[in-house]
Amino acid sequence: QVQLVESGGGSVQPGGSLRLSCAASGSYFSMNFMGWYRQAPGKQRDLVAHITLNGATNYVDSVKGRFTISRDNAKNTIDLQMDSLKPEDTAVYYCYGDAQLRSWGAWNRYWGQGTQVTVSS
Repeated sequence: QVQLVESGGGSVQPGGSLRLSCAASGSYFSMNFMGWYRQAPGKQRDLVAHITLNGATNYVDSVKGRFTISRDNAKNTIDLQMDSLKPEDTAVYYCYGDAQLRSWGAWNRYWGQGTQVTVSS
């Protein structure tokens, strides 16, 4: 099984910064895409950013230039540095990872439990 555990959420004023971390553990052969989704109250869960095993990144337009995703393959962790936060960034942020349990197996998506980010004055 694969477990993903997030940390680092909290409350901050507009313009402030937060750093989210996600640690993957368990028994798996490979984990390629890892990233973050977010879900605001009453809205669907949307992709924020992802990073591949090789370090290629992608961001939703609304966070480009403000958020930075990074990855440490040796520690099986990813981070999301969030700067210049806006009230519209308020949401529950979910870490995910696409993992292959065996070299011949299918890829499955695993999710963390979510961490709340609140941006308010």
